[in-house]
Amino acid sequence: MDRLEPEGSVSGTPGTAADAGPLPRVDADARTRLRAEPGSRLCTDADARTRLRAEPGSRLCTDADVERLLRVEAPQVLGALVRRFGRFEIAEDAVQEALLAASRSWPADGVPDNPRSWLIRIGYRRMVDLLRADQARRRREREAGVAALAMQEPARHPGPAQETDDSLALLLLCCHPALSATSQVALTLRAVGGLTTAEIAHAYGTAENTMGTRISRAKQQLARAGARFTPPTDADRDSRMAAVTQVLYLIFNEGYTASTGDRLARVDLTGEAIRLTRMLHASQPADSEVAGLLALMLLTEARRPARTGGHDELVPLDEQDRTRWNAALIREGTELIDSVWSRREAGPYQLQAAIAAVHAAAAAPEQTDWPQIAALYLWLERLNPTPPVRLSRVVAVAKAYGPPRGLALLDDLNRRFRLDQDPLIRQRERAVRAHLLRMTGDAAGAARLYREAAALTGNLVEQRYLLDQADLLG
Repeated sequence: MDRLEPEGSVSGTPGTAADAGPLPRVDADARTRLRAEPGSRLCTDADARTRLRAEPGSRLCTDADVERLLRVEAPQVLGALVRRFGRFEIAEDAVQEALLAASRSWPADGVPDNPRSWLIRIGYRRMVDLLRADQARRRREREAGVAALAMQEPARHPGPAQETDDSLALLLLCCHPALSATSQVALTLRAVGGLTTAEIAHAYGTAENTMGTRISRAKQQLARAGARFTPPTDADRDSRMAAVTQVLYLIFNEGYTASTGDRLARVDLTGEAIRLTRMLHASQPADSEVAGLLALMLLTEARRPARTGGHDELVPLDEQDRTRWNAALIREGTELIDSVWSRREAGPYQLQAAIAAVHAAAAAPEQTDWPQIAALYLWLERLNPTPPVRLSRVVAVAKAYGPPRGLALLDDLNRRFRLDQDPLIRQRERAVRAHLLRMTGDAAGAARLYREAAALTGNLVEQRYLLDQADLLG
């Protein structure tokens, strides 16, 4: 199964779903109308405006068209307001008001010639109202100074929107180190991904007002920490970019194999992670690790159509119909990792993308270059010695040199690092060991471990697969 293969769970880099606590679970039906298909070009302002423009006063755009355009423009409008006023927690509310106004008027009246300027103008007015109310309540000149200057000086009133891409600064703000990983994910999905508080609450399995309070507290924490809407400096660039890529990776990893539920994957989350990573790559084209992360996502997402069968059952990697893999995503991901591979010393995301590219290059399972994959995992383990990487190397070694070698390596790693007790991978450790015992002829031991692994997963598709394997062995 995909989880038994080293590339299956995309879990080699630091920061996985277990590190962050429960990750958002977004209702796919509610988001489908907003989601661009992975690999599509509906990911930039220009593309969306070109495809969705309706003449003023006409009804050439549908509600879904408007929602797609608003999702593209929302981060840029939020960035413009935060850059001008310096109040993230209030600007986000103002943007929601502007989006609501647009969703009501644009389907009937048509999309304005400059939708971003329209949204910024409405958001600016609402921002002023909110700030005035805040000033009256707080009556503290220190907190109101920046906003008062923006309201009092005519030169600071909003004119035509500048074509400034605020996506990177907004991502950095949402992924500020003062926030927990869970808060970083939630704020990113809200402010940059465009999910509503209700949708994020549903994702976390909590009440909407509870999630609203949690997000509000995260915004207040940003204010207390003095978080600024600024690009990274040379001194903190690497650490801040690492936080952003980790959050995007977390969103994708949860989407690729959902931790709970009756679906193997959540296309809404993987699609959103790819969209945001494309946006990040466009703003940071020289960053090889960002390119590696995008390549990893594309090459991994390419296999999604073949991961389940006609009855939503899990299909192991070795049994997948590779003609169903998305050739366009494979081509794009391979070209991307090839373009950055020789720039400098490879980082964790580049190495994982290289492993995914080796898998994608094999037209049939028996053509997979497992010795090369095992060598890449050894390189990755030395660079990033995490439990998921170590367990993935076990599978690669077993595939390259035989199940006994894999079992010996797994025993050694368990003695030294207790992989079988690690909460992050103990379920997958049992599934891997069961797979290897089955290959060596120990059917009883494999069946017992398949059942143990099934009891440790909350994903019903994966659970059914593991129990089916146990039943086949008696």
